[in-house]
Amino acid sequence: MRFMPLLGASLAAGLLVSPGSATPALAQEKAHAFTNARIFPIAGQPIDRGTLVVQNGKIVAVGPTGSTTIPAGAEQTDLAGKVVMPGLVDTHSHIGGGAGADSTAPIQPDVRILDSIDVRSASLKRARAGGLTTVNVMPGSGHLLSGQTLYIKLRQAETVDDVTIVDEKGRIAGGMKMANGTNSQRESGPFPGTRAKSAALVREQFVKAQEYRDKIRRANGDKEKMPARDLALEGLVEVLDGTRTVHFHTHRHDDIVTVLRLAKEFNFKPVLQHVSEGWKVADEIAKAGAPASVIVVDAPGGKLEAVDMSFTTGAALDKAGVLVGFHTDDFITDSRLFLRSAALAVRAGMPRDKALQAMTIAGAKMLNLDKRVGSLETGKDADFIILSGDPLSVYTRVEQTWVEGRKVFDLSNAADKLYAVGGLGAGRDEQLHTHVDEEGR
Repeated sequence: MRFMPLLGASLAAGLLVSPGSATPALAQEKAHAFTNARIFPIAGQPIDRGTLVVQNGKIVAVGPTGSTTIPAGAEQTDLAGKVVMPGLVDTHSHIGGGAGADSTAPIQPDVRILDSIDVRSASLKRARAGGLTTVNVMPGSGHLLSGQTLYIKLRQAETVDDVTIVDEKGRIAGGMKMANGTNSQRESGPFPGTRAKSAALVREQFVKAQEYRDKIRRANGDKEKMPARDLALEGLVEVLDGTRTVHFHTHRHDDIVTVLRLAKEFNFKPVLQHVSEGWKVADEIAKAGAPASVIVVDAPGGKLEAVDMSFTTGAALDKAGVLVGFHTDDFITDSRLFLRSAALAVRAGMPRDKALQAMTIAGAKMLNLDKRVGSLETGKDADFIILSGDPLSVYTRVEQTWVEGRKVFDLSNAADKLYAVGGLGAGRDEQLHTHVDEEGR
């Protein structure tokens, strides 16, 4: 017998195949209006006293309370004193415990993180507690190319199929993870020992991919002329054709410029990930038109190539005209503390509105999902969070997280609260650590 997971009060009858979902999703047939909240739609100015209406997993209305139509019979929730904003978009995370490429080669584009994610992991629960709703799950950075990433929605899930995002062509959405700098060098073959050799190996594989693509084009559908199928080269051809975005781990200013050089040479679309020294080459990044996803680390330590990391990176890149986002690289930054990244960037000079965009719509654009997520607009997915106060205040808590009109986290629920405030056990499934009072509660 197969048991369904307990979903609590958010469970409703009926099933619906959600656009962009690989599997049936719970239907939300009855409209739900959230009224009197301070709303940050991101697509426009904040609404001091606003109403958000959702139905069937989509946003059907958003605007000032009193002038926003609420459908007859809609469930209504008064959120006076609360804040509503879009669900947070994390462009670089390792939740789910997935592993990508192995030690056999430095470049492995055929590897899929899809085949390695545990969606029942506590790390996904922590992410929901942090207000995350859309996440780019990556393999690690110990390779020049460690595999294909996966874009997921943090729906309640039993298998990875329940969280995958499917694009308009029926393709499972995801990018390609690449890296340069010290992580991917190593000191023994087949891995490169220097930065120059790293770039040379990347060029070699992209040239092979170009030749493979050209053979396919020349065959023009003739099976006799088609080259033998090569899964690794297929992945690189998707990069060359622009259907798979490269998410490029890079820290030092010279490594960043190397990424831009490779991207121009092979005409692929990169998102620069981490960019610790991005502030040193902000104009070069802007000129190349490359988006940058910044990691904000608020504690000392790490690697030497990130020693010049600065809280001012977001502000410097934004001022130069770069599309700026943030990410957790969870566990580097705990998913529950993601909003802190925007707050620290604002403290260092980034405009407040741009910092909130960096947590939402900017990340959505980097994942090519901005038509669906990243802002509260009619027709978009009903992904939003309810906060106790201002998004950038250290005192603010994520009280609820909703994905496609379904509540997936509720701070008032004792089980959910553990994942929001708990220690080691909230991050490791094997060791559940909690506190018990004198009465055993």
